[in-house]
Amino acid sequence: MRHIHFSLFTTLLLLTTACQKPMQEQTPTITKEAFGFMPDGSAIDLYTLSNNNGMTVKITNYGAIITSIQVPDKAGRLGEVTLGYDQLDGYLEATPYFGAVVGRYGNRIAKGQFTLNDVSYTLVTNNGPNHLHGGTTGFDKMAWQVDRAETQASEASLALTYISPHGEEGYPGTLTTTVIYTLTNKNALKIDYVSTTDQPTILNLTNHTYFNLKDAGASSILDHKMMIMADHFTPVDSTLIPTGELRSVAGTPFDFLQPTTIGSRIEAEDEQLAYAGGYDHNYVLNGHIGELRKVAEVYEPVSGRVMEVQSTQAGVQFYTGNFLNGRIVGRGGIAFQKRSAFCLETQHYPDSPNQSTFPTVVLKPGENYQHTTIYAFSMR
Repeated sequence: MRHIHFSLFTTLLLLTTACQKPMQEQTPTITKEAFGFMPDGSAIDLYTLSNNNGMTVKITNYGAIITSIQVPDKAGRLGEVTLGYDQLDGYLEATPYFGAVVGRYGNRIAKGQFTLNDVSYTLVTNNGPNHLHGGTTGFDKMAWQVDRAETQASEASLALTYISPHGEEGYPGTLTTTVIYTLTNKNALKIDYVSTTDQPTILNLTNHTYFNLKDAGASSILDHKMMIMADHFTPVDSTLIPTGELRSVAGTPFDFLQPTTIGSRIEAEDEQLAYAGGYDHNYVLNGHIGELRKVAEVYEPVSGRVMEVQSTQAGVQFYTGNFLNGRIVGRGGIAFQKRSAFCLETQHYPDSPNQSTFPTVVLKPGENYQHTTIYAFSMR
């Protein structure tokens, strides 16, 4: 009897001790499913990264596109915060770069022309007179190779690589690019970009996810409160090409140094706003290029969601979905209207190859292009 009583006591003691120990953090997971086929027959997959808070990020190897980000709101309800499609077919059609990695050069290059080492290059012009987001067949329309999908104690990561051949869309050099998406148990999505080239070339990579922290594009983003850590921005001409000036945001509708609703000044009488139909401008980020620092924060009061952006980049393009017009029907049958989303595209400045005073975007053989951006979510 004593032996039995001792065993029972020991069992109860062990159970009590176990209950007093903190619960171990669950390891995030990655799942894979078929997502469809490209016109050339290439099979495309969809990967879902999930953490121990229920946050999920879906990524396809077509265009290295983020198709979905779901995060909890202040009541703990999981909800979508991006614009996109349920099926691959939507991304295969002409879309405004929902969730895509854009390259080789994100944003605009005037007249699709630049000179490098005394050699003139002409790119595809796909945005009126200018070159935009890599041309007609940029990185967003390519099948990327999945190098690895792995989980560790507190994060899950997916690495994708695309090799862009010399002359593609007019760019010099064979460029090898790897993008690594990492989801952490702290509700942060980290994006690492690494590139090398065999000839001097220009490079400016970014991610073009459209965000709406309230309802994934069902309503306007004008009540979102925006903060951008930038004392200056780069004003543009009527074709949205930078003039070369670094203009102070002080006293202008472009001052987001303090949290300000996006819609509070978007209709102000301002030539820059008129050119773009709202915000579609590059901000000159405070701090040092290559230093990972907080560059922006967005708060949506109804859901309570907060998104903090950190980056090593020189600038961020703040865009307010000015060219959405209700003709694109996306996930859940939502027709995306004007200003139903915003983008914060961390990058170098537009048209840098033609602006000698802007930070260089030249990548040479033997050098590594390496930048990081983090989108960290929380509730308030």
